[in-house]
Amino acid sequence: MTKTNLMNKLKLQIRKKENCEDLPLPKYMSQNSSGMDLYADVDSEISLAPGEIRLVSAGIYISLPEGYEAQIRPRSGLAIKYGIGIVNSPGTIDADYRGLINIILINFGKTPYVIKRGMRIAQMVINKVTQVDLEVVDELDSTDRNTGGFGHTGV
Repeated sequence: MTKTNLMNKLKLQIRKKENCEDLPLPKYMSQNSSGMDLYADVDSEISLAPGEIRLVSAGIYISLPEGYEAQIRPRSGLAIKYGIGIVNSPGTIDADYRGLINIILINFGKTPYVIKRGMRIAQMVINKVTQVDLEVVDELDSTDRNTGGFGHTGV
């Protein structure tokens, strides 16, 4: 059976930061990946100590179409192997933002982690956004779950 890519494709305008010509463009690492890997724009190696938070540039600017957002998420391999995550995960890039994309990395691990230029440090997922108009009401409709919160269905 032949696999066909049934995903809709959206055009995303991108510009590299000056002196980042050597960095790859964000890239899907497999045919059906949801996220594109982002690469570290660091001039020299930086060490991220356990518990340390550091803002790391991805070296790119993007222009999202209206009605879309980009979510910046951790890479699972870095998380499981080294404890590297993103503080505000997922980070949100709005359609009207045109600034440099930076990632707020944190080392949850027990040893320092070295970030080198061009390393894959995060992934970017593009999603449709729906904005809503709020309607203030005296009561909400009732459901079977109603106000059941954390753990309401058991462990």
